[in-house]
Amino acid sequence: MLFQSSIRKELARSFGATLVVLMTIVITIILIRTLGQASRGSVNPQDVMMVMGYSALGRLPIILTLSLFVAMVSTLSRMYRDSEMVVWFVSGRGLAFFLVPLFRFAWPVLLVITVMSVFVWPWSNQQAQDMKDRYEQRGDLERVSPGQFQESSSGNRVFFIDRDVTQEKASNNVFIASTEKGKNSVTTASSGRIETVGDAQMLLLDNGQRLESEIGKSALKITEFAEYGSKAGDSPLINGTTPEKSKSTRELLRSPTPGNQGELAWRLGMALAAINFVVIALALASVNPRAGRSGNLIFVLFTFVVYHNLLNLGQSWITVGVANFAGFVLALHGGALLLALGWLSKRHLNWTIKGAVSRQRKRQADRQTGKVAA
Repeated sequence: MLFQSSIRKELARSFGATLVVLMTIVITIILIRTLGQASRGSVNPQDVMMVMGYSALGRLPIILTLSLFVAMVSTLSRMYRDSEMVVWFVSGRGLAFFLVPLFRFAWPVLLVITVMSVFVWPWSNQQAQDMKDRYEQRGDLERVSPGQFQESSSGNRVFFIDRDVTQEKASNNVFIASTEKGKNSVTTASSGRIETVGDAQMLLLDNGQRLESEIGKSALKITEFAEYGSKAGDSPLINGTTPEKSKSTRELLRSPTPGNQGELAWRLGMALAAINFVVIALALASVNPRAGRSGNLIFVLFTFVVYHNLLNLGQSWITVGVANFAGFVLALHGGALLLALGWLSKRHLNWTIKGAVSRQRKRQADRQTGKVAA
């Protein structure tokens, strides 16, 4: 009991420190990416923190899995380095004995990873996508920023305004360039205001000029006006299809298309991979006194990256029909578990090629001795 409580405390400290470091790195990367999307007009600048929060929440299963893996390997490696493992081996405890305290510590984290992968991951993706869609649906006048040229949602108009700070829906120095029905037009006005006529928004311009010409012809028509009305444009239509990563797990199970099965394999795979990493960490943890401390950590990161890339590759294979859902899940996660258990058994029983050869030679010598004696 004393041993299990001490190892759980050390695992908790290592897991917490690793989680904080990884969360800081991931949030920084997500912040830079979200700011880039906001600068390109894909995300509302006012919603940057919300989108970043949903993105970080969706990546939390990967962060928790890697933090748990690194914490276990670093803790067990420290015990090897300080010769604590030798004490436990001498007392009659084998390496496989550590599976019990490791899983007692890891089961709440594994439960959180499963819930996050199956339920929270699609929810966070759906929330972030809804915010982006609502921003894409905004009207043309809402896209316009004072002092900047802005293209309309349909791509056939360019707006420029200086917003009047004294009136919420009025502007001055308005410029509109449009291409419609084979005609190019440039409209300028000293001021303008927004009014709603029926279901459409109208931009009413005052004291301006309109230049109109047909494409391919040199004729130019100039019109001066005291008041002129221009439709602001319609909001873009959003594709009704929902991406697989935003669908709930119930929807994926209800409609087993290749794309849905690929996404379901990824979600279940995150939970199964986290369980396998506990066994892999115990089989992997060791310290070579002649090697540096970072060598083991590099191998840990390499193992995690390979496993995670295989999970993503399997998702794409299932989506395109190259692999079967059940076959891939069994082959990847079952194969990884068997390999980890085999490796752990080898270290637990101290199996070596040299020892196996020596035992084989000894058995052959005993048989020969027995024949001579007979």
